[in-house]
Amino acid sequence: MKEELDYLRPRLMEIFTYLHANPEISWHEIETTNYIVELLKQEGFSPIRFKNSTGLYVDVGTGNPKVGLRTDIDALWQEVDGHFRANHSCGHDGHMTMAIGTLLLLKELQQSINGTIRVIFQPAEEKGTGALSVLEEGVIDDLDYLFGVHVRPVHELEDGTYCAALYHGASRLLEGEIIGEDAHAARPHLGINAIEVGATIIEDLRTIHTDPMVPVSVKMTKFHAGGDSGNIIPGNASFTIDIRAQQNKVMDDLAQGVKRVIDSSKLLHKVQIELRTVANIVAAEVDTSAQYLMEQAIIQAAGLSNLRKPVHTPGGEDFHHYAVQRPHLKTTMLGLGCGLTPGLHHPKMKFKQARLVTGVEILTRAVLLALESGHKKEASA
Repeated sequence: MKEELDYLRPRLMEIFTYLHANPEISWHEIETTNYIVELLKQEGFSPIRFKNSTGLYVDVGTGNPKVGLRTDIDALWQEVDGHFRANHSCGHDGHMTMAIGTLLLLKELQQSINGTIRVIFQPAEEKGTGALSVLEEGVIDDLDYLFGVHVRPVHELEDGTYCAALYHGASRLLEGEIIGEDAHAARPHLGINAIEVGATIIEDLRTIHTDPMVPVSVKMTKFHAGGDSGNIIPGNASFTIDIRAQQNKVMDDLAQGVKRVIDSSKLLHKVQIELRTVANIVAAEVDTSAQYLMEQAIIQAAGLSNLRKPVHTPGGEDFHHYAVQRPHLKTTMLGLGCGLTPGLHHPKMKFKQARLVTGVEILTRAVLLALESGHKKEASA
């Protein structure tokens, strides 16, 4: 496998260079999809575009067991050098390169695939809804295993080390509207001050208590009320509440607490408050057998000395919707230590591209081990 990887290395760097230079934001990954489709067709694969969105998937082999590998394909929209543009500051260009590389390596190995390996190129991970869209396509339902990968910053994994599971936290974004009553600043008793309502919500959010052993965060991150005139008490306001928890059960408890706070503020101020969920990312539900297979793949590719414990991170990742929505599915994510600095989502984020080659080997070994494991279970059944 090492020899085949050395042969593929220049091609992988060429693919990464193109993807890095041509980022596209969530749900608009049109040219990215076209590029991957054409590349894979030229390599003899038969990629299938999703019916209802950008993105695609491709199968290698046929029959059972069925093992999946998922990559995300979208970029962030952020300010870079004073200008807003699409930017691959979360490493999805690297993730795509590794997924494509896995397909190319399987082809180079000329190994007969006894079963199916499905590689999924998912849109809109940054919106937290791309995985839900792929679930609607039905391409996950018949899989036994599903693996993912994410580059990690140096404070989580040092360069050249790897972990077999990423325990992302759950995150939920709520947007609200306070509908009160404007009044003259000299006559506050005639109105309902949306700013005072917002202040009550902010204070009461601090009274929500959950299991102290589980990291959580709940806070208002945006509030807008009033216009240019300072002598008008604003009756209306918009706000955003960000909720995070390391476990899904605790996230549910937090969400119920926020609802109680909002309901209490409505009664106290006699005001209408509309609240809606605009993003909902679940916490990781890692399967122990999938994690074990990924550990073995890391050891085979990089050695036991470079295997690290699973990483627990407060960041979110919509990959985990797959395990929560399809409980039969065995999932885990590879954490790739690649000297990533200064951090994910930083406009100048960078990492060592050479580590992508090792990532290809680990992922290839993981999907092959999963097929082997599936056959052993069938034989013993």
